[in-house]
Amino acid sequence: MSETNQVEKKKEVKENRRIKISKLCLNICTGEAGDSVTRASSVLKALTNQDPIQSKARITIRTFGIRRDQKIASHVTVRGEKAYEILKRGLRVKEFELRERNFSETGNFGFGVSEHIDLGLKYDPQIGIFGMDFYVVLKRMGDRVSKRKRARSHVGKKHRVTKDEAMHWFVDEFQGTIF
Repeated sequence: MSETNQVEKKKEVKENRRIKISKLCLNICTGEAGDSVTRASSVLKALTNQDPIQSKARITIRTFGIRRDQKIASHVTVRGEKAYEILKRGLRVKEFELRERNFSETGNFGFGVSEHIDLGLKYDPQIGIFGMDFYVVLKRMGDRVSKRKRARSHVGKKHRVTKDEAMHWFVDEFQGTIF
């Protein structure tokens, strides 16, 4: 066996070690109840073609005028190929540049977009402009063993996605830069 074949085998990533997107969470927090939350929900619905969930405030903050159990935010979780496409649109707004602090120790990363019209949605004066948060959860094959009901087990330490692996995945997958 020649040396080039051995090097190619070492560089090949095994299928179970390949990192992929588990889910993409999109969040718009308006900070106030009422019509602004429904307008934020319509932005998320236009972007994802899914019905968003409205989140409630956990505590009362009098200085902000927020009461407990008041709906102040809207979020949606996207999976599969649609998550990849929406993530690519969001990263295009950020010019495929992220900071090292955007990545967590568990191999996930997030960033924010200040205007939703940068994602390719048309501006509607009745809706206004909203910023949103993107949060990406990465996983490897075999992650289900920690979530299934029967014969639940732990994902081994070497099989978990780390911060460095997530950063390398981002650079390889999107030709992005990290500073």
